[in-house]
Amino acid sequence: MISIYDLKPKFQNLLRPICQKLADGGVTANQVTIFALLVSVLHGIGLAVWPGQTFLLLLLPATLFIRMALNAIDGMLAREHGQKSRLGAILNELSDVIADIALYLPFALIAGLSAPLVTIVVLLAVIVEMTGILGLMVGAERRYDGPFGKSDRAFVFGTLAVAITTGFVGPTLASVLLVVIIALSCLTIFNRARMALSAGASQ
Repeated sequence: MISIYDLKPKFQNLLRPICQKLADGGVTANQVTIFALLVSVLHGIGLAVWPGQTFLLLLLPATLFIRMALNAIDGMLAREHGQKSRLGAILNELSDVIADIALYLPFALIAGLSAPLVTIVVLLAVIVEMTGILGLMVGAERRYDGPFGKSDRAFVFGTLAVAITTGFVGPTLASVLLVVIIALSCLTIFNRARMALSAGASQ
């Protein structure tokens, strides 16, 4: 199913010159992964300490974009510059889940948003990524099937953050959006599991 993740190849092409300069400068994929995680966690801490703070919410789309760019760069450094490692694979998967929790769970503290719904969304985000990894355990590849993967979550939460601060989205509409996210996340879990089983059976 269609997902923002499908745009990744074009995004990578735009970032490739930057990636080359980082590689030439001795920057490693693992260093980029850890830096992206630190940026996410620091912003997440700010959102948790000052929930609903206008500046931090308006800054969230930029942080999410930077995180996506760094995630793409660490992958290219690993694949295209001979930096693949078991440690890198572990850091990559763990940092994605930790960053999602750090950036999105604080939304549960924002006045007017449903804390239970936000919590369910974050839990499902973890399960979505875990399901993608399980593809490797059944003889398939890591699954990135949509319709609601990491890139889609980033886009929606970044947009929601801006909409909340501008008053475009109120509590009722936000709850409806969270319910839609929950439904799309469940569908994504199903799709990733189905495709992993299908690909594993054909190996």
